[in-house]
Order: sequence, then structure tokens, then C-alpha cells
Amino acid sequence: MNKIAEALQDRIRSGAARVGTLGLGYVGLPLSVEFASAGLKVTGFDLARDKVDAVNRGESYVKDVSSERLQGLLREGRLHASSDFGELAGCDAVIICVPTPLSKTKDPDLQMVVDAAKSIAATLHEGQLVVLESTTYPGTTEELILPMLTERGLKVGQDFFLAFSPERVDPGNPRFHTRNTPKIIGGVTPDCTRVTQALYSRAIETVIAVSSTRAAEMVKLLENTFRSVNIGLVNEVALMCARLGVDVWEVIDAAASKPFGFMPFYPGPGLGGHCIPIDPLYLSWKLKTLNYRARFIELAGEINSAMPEYVLERITDALNDRQKSVRGSRILVLGVSYKRDIDDVRESPALDVLRLLENRGARVAYNDPYVRELRLNGARLASEELMPAVAAADLVVIVTDHSRYPYREIVDAAQQVLDTRNATKGIVSPKIVKL
Repeated sequence: MNKIAEALQDRIRSGAARVGTLGLGYVGLPLSVEFASAGLKVTGFDLARDKVDAVNRGESYVKDVSSERLQGLLREGRLHASSDFGELAGCDAVIICVPTPLSKTKDPDLQMVVDAAKSIAATLHEGQLVVLESTTYPGTTEELILPMLTERGLKVGQDFFLAFSPERVDPGNPRFHTRNTPKIIGGVTPDCTRVTQALYSRAIETVIAVSSTRAAEMVKLLENTFRSVNIGLVNEVALMCARLGVDVWEVIDAAASKPFGFMPFYPGPGLGGHCIPIDPLYLSWKLKTLNYRARFIELAGEINSAMPEYVLERITDALNDRQKSVRGSRILVLGVSYKRDIDDVRESPALDVLRLLENRGARVAYNDPYVRELRLNGARLASEELMPAVAAADLVVIVTDHSRYPYREIVDAAQQVLDTRNATKGIVSPKIVKL
């Protein structure tokens, strides 16, 4: 290890190093809190003034970070937020945690990563570590970030250090959080990996080094492609079971009794969140540039993205059985966040279901204890009081199975229930229609 790397590693281990996190969302804020809790001084950067002000007031907007914990770190002088990117010059390590969405044509949109890298490059100094955590395609760190950081003549692995470490955030998970979720790291050079391991070992219980940034980038995409493909498979099995007159939930539960060679996945109304619907498409896009078609990814994407349409089909059939049409019927959607017991609606299939229903002329309403309001086709829609809304609906559609819902009471009060999540498991009623 060269002397510059040794000096940086010593600053990290002694607690003298300052860490900067670019992006104070679901990834950046919890990570900032963990580094600050581990004894390092942290500056969180974000262009959104409301986030910066909230952090500096000690008000958390991320469920996995309590305001009390935030306030304690502020009192200790361990954490503060800023929109002044000139302060990056005072950081020993800078971690990029900005979103990486897809464009309208389903191509990677890395503009926020590029902007973050430009801000870092403007103040990059000898002995600084830069880590990209934003999910992207293999090759991004070295092909996109590295050239921007070397424009002024600094050499990677010698003057400064660059690595990739995929974020592994599961919002609302009571068991696994930032500190106890194993961290993957991969540096451009061996010294890059060593100083990155020293940094994350301050705040994360288990740090696993791989051989390169490309390997680390691929790890994240494999994880979420695995989930996307298996969810696509079980969604197709649900379609098959519906045609065969078989209960897909019963089949899965029975198959899950096998103690080896089977892992249960469950069907649903579609994929949501910031990872599974998006990350596999990064890999698919990259492979297209290498003249390779990622067939499993594309097929799983087709099946998963079509599930809201299938939900609409099931709604139509359920209403038709009672001599009702979608047009003019009052339909209540229960749960609009992309997964249970959180407030995140990014890529939520519930939004697609609501839009499809409204476009068909239904009178739509929703209830979600975590999402007070949302915008649908340009209009504001507010969460309605649960039981009166259930009683007034021609059909109740369970899209997100929040644990707070009293499902027995809902079934008793409803005219009819379409359950896309098996939330009513164990409740026997002719009112219930399953996915």
C-alpha cells in the first residue's frame, strides 16, 4: 500500500476522516447516520433544500431512521446536511447515492451520477476516496466516473481512490438494516479496495471484497435479476393456475414444504420499488451493446409489467359475475405503496391499476395508512377512511397487503373482494376472489 493510501486508512481508523454522502434519500440518509454513529464526521449533500433543512432540524423523512437518532448525532456535531458542493473539498471520502432511473425508452439515465461525479471532480484532491453506490450497469465506475476524476492529472490508486459498493436497502425490513446487511466492495486497484474496506468496516458489520468494480456492479444486478425472474415465473404460474382452476397459493405453500431445491416466491399485481423493476433492465441494456440478448430478463419483464392488466381482467370478470361493469362501478384499492408497511409508491403497481380503472370509467378510490395522498392522471387523490370506503365500494381490491388492515372486518363489510396478495388467507367467504 502506498503512503497516500496508508495515510487515508489511518485517518479512517482513527476517526479523523470526514465522509460526504451525495444524495439524502433511502440510501444516503441511513448510510450517513451509520457512519456518524461509528464516530466519523459526516456531511450529507442534496440539491433538495427541504431534505437538507429537515436533516438539520433533526426531522427524519426516512422510516428506517428515527428523528431521535438524527437529533443525537446533530447534538454531537457528527452530522450535518448541505447544498453547498464546495464543501466536498473537506471530505476524505465521498459516496455517491443518487437515483439511477430509466429513461422513457428504458435506457439507463445516469445524468444524476454524472452531475455528482462532476461536482466531486471539481474539488478532488490527493488522498480522497470516491465510492459509487448508485445501481448501474457493469463498467460504469471505470468507463464513466474514472475519466472525469482523472482529467486534472491525478492517478487512481496512487493519488486518489475509486470503488463501487452496491446499495442493499430493503425499506421497512425489521431484521436487516444498513449496519447488519453485508456490504460488497470492489476497487479499481488493490489499494482502492483496501481503503474502501477500511471505511465501510467502521460502520458495517460484514464487508466482502470482490476483485473489481465490474464484479461489484454485477453482484447487485444478479441479486435483483434473480428476484425479477423468479417473480416473473411465479406470476406466469398464477396465470396458468387460473386457467387450470387450481389455487396458486395452495400450490406454492405445498411446494415450500420441500426442505431442499425449492425457494418460494409469490405472485402479485406487478413489481414496484426502486430496484427490481429497474435494475435488470440495466444489465439487459448493457448486454445489447455487446450483441447479446438477455432473454430471461426480457421475458420476466414482459410478464411482470403485464400483471396490472391481468388484475384489471380479474376485476372485470368479478364484476361481470355480479352483472356489473367496470364503468360506473366504485372500486376501492387497498394499499398503494409498492410493498407492505412502508410509504414508498415508486413504480408501485397500484398506480397502474388505478390508472387502468379510471381509464375504463370506474369511480376509483384508495386507502393506505402510509400514503395520505397521491396524484392520478394529473389530479390529487386522497386516502379515504377505511371502513366507510369498504362499505361503499362495489369491489375492494387488495393490492398491497399492509399488516394493519383488519382483513376479516373488510371481508365482512365488503360486497366483493379481489385479493392479489393472499392477504385473506384462512378467511372463508364467497365474497373473496383470488388473483
